[in-house]
Amino acid sequence: MDGKAPRAWRRRALGQEHDFTILRIREDSFEDPRDGSLHPRVRLTAPDWVNVVALTPAREALLVRQFRFGVEACTLEIPGGMVDEGETAVAAAARELEEETGFRAGRLEFLGAVHPNPALQSNLCHCYLALGCEPVALARPPTEEDIELVRVPAEALLRLVQEGKITHALVVNAVCFAARAGAL
Repeated sequence: MDGKAPRAWRRRALGQEHDFTILRIREDSFEDPRDGSLHPRVRLTAPDWVNVVALTPAREALLVRQFRFGVEACTLEIPGGMVDEGETAVAAAARELEEETGFRAGRLEFLGAVHPNPALQSNLCHCYLALGCEPVALARPPTEEDIELVRVPAEALLRLVQEGKITHALVVNAVCFAARAGAL
């Protein structure tokens, strides 16, 4: 590398925003700092998200299987979802865990946060480790979600990733955070 850091591109115009509830899409115009030319760029604005690696006292990992419209198939994932307006990420993690699994964590630990796709998106995905998860109620996912609870040994999570049975990139990231923290 030649040591020249890229310069920030300046937004010159905001496009019309289209609100799709879970995200907003807009095409803005940005100025290239090298030559001043303008380039349209699509931006997705979404609330922050959370993902939860949830472990019971018996070291079972709590997974969810649900239909995903983007791939038109059911995927195996960890509990997670959007951070509601005015809600903290840790509160959203606790809420999503209970809604999707019916379990409540004895303790939630922050593992890290990542930008899901900084080329297009503005939000963060916050990852948590939920320890001592105990059943407290029946799962209460939103009506538009049809979720199956799947329990596996915690030690199986990395193998499920390696075997391609867990393919959601943000879930893979959270599993890696948990493994790095020594939880798996």
